[in-house]
Amino acid sequence: MAAFILPELCVGCGQCALVCPQEAIVILVKVAKVIPDKCIDCENCVFSCINGAITII
Repeated sequence: MAAFILPELCVGCGQCALVCPQEAIVILVKVAKVIPDKCIDCENCVFSCINGAITII
């Protein structure tokens, strides 16, 4: 399963995109977006998000 962004909690800081080894996260209009085909479920983004806006589904 791929990471999932909770848009109501995401502030678009970009920290998740910086730690993603697959470059599977992009920031669009101040909200992160996951590219599911690139996500390898490493959970780096989940642990890096200070707002708890990312989960693995």
